Formats: sequence, C-alpha cells, structure tokens
Amino acid sequence: MPTYNLYKLLKEELKNGSADLVTRQSGQVIRERIERDISKEKDGEVIALDFSKIGIIDYSCADEIVAKLISRLTSGEYGDKYIVLTGLSENQKENIEVALERKELSVMAEMRDGGKILIGSLNNYLRETLDLILKKGRITGSELSETLKLPANTSGTRLLNLYKKRLVKRVAERGEEGRLWVYLACL
Repeated sequence: MPTYNLYKLLKEELKNGSADLVTRQSGQVIRERIERDISKEKDGEVIALDFSKIGIIDYSCADEIVAKLISRLTSGEYGDKYIVLTGLSENQKENIEVALERKELSVMAEMRDGGKILIGSLNNYLRETLDLILKKGRITGSELSETLKLPANTSGTRLLNLYKKRLVKRVAERGEEGRLWVYLACL
C-alpha cells in the first residue's frame, strides 16, 4: 500500500515550517500534489494518506484535501483506486468527519491507536454490510445473502454501492460457476 506522508508533502510544497494543515489555499496545494502522485499509481492500489506527523487540520483544509479527493475518487476521476486515512488523532478525525458529512461522503481510517473506523456519512444497511466485510476481510454476494438472510439482488446492490463509494475493493476470481466478484476490506 503506497503511503503518502502528509507532513513530508507539507514541507515540500509549502515550505513554511508548520506541521498544521490550515486554510483552503494550503489544502488546495497539498491536494493538487496528491492528485499528481495518485495519477502515477496503478489501478487497484489502496493509497494511505498518513496524518501521524500532522498537528491540526482545520475544516477548510479537510474539505479541500479529504472531501474533494474522496468526491473525485468516487466519481471515477482517478480510476480504480482507493484512499484510506491513517495515523489520525481524535481532533483531526472530527474536522475531517464534518467536511465529509456535509457532502455525504465517507472514508475508511485508522486512528493513531490502531482502531479502524469509518469516517463520514453512510446509511445503516451499508454500514452493517461494511462491518461484516471488515470482520471477515472478504465476502461474495452469495456469502452476504446467506449471512444476513438477504435476497441475492439486495446483497449485490449493497456490495456494489460500497465498491462505488470506494470503501471496499472488488476483484474478480474464478469460481465453480465462472467469474465471481469478491469484495475486500481496504484496511
């Protein structure tokens, strides 16, 4: 998993000596650098944005970096790639969450204490499905149908929606009945 150290990018792009991500303008500079780097990654990559050496991130910077990246990711601008956040403090999580919720977006994240969480807005039935994938690591539509006692089309729709939101990876595998989609946890 390629990891983008946001502290390092901040030093390279802004050269201001700060460890804080503040102001929309600073966020735009950092996001544009991340976008250039993402364009060089191969399809299927899970890209980690590492916040562990960042002090604070204010709302405007969280909106400019995280919310815009996730919005563009889910619209397909970066191809079949995935973004996760790592090394988050509680304060960083709160400001990022507000930015994502205002745009009805979500992202998987790992806190500094190692806890894996969903940040942002996601309806309950997709959250239930995501929780199951995180617990198992991987799942197929038929396994989801069997586990949650759901019709096959409902399971397929839930999994496809999580994939479109880039909260889970989707890979094709050969099964007994031909090609089979398998959905995997990104973190």
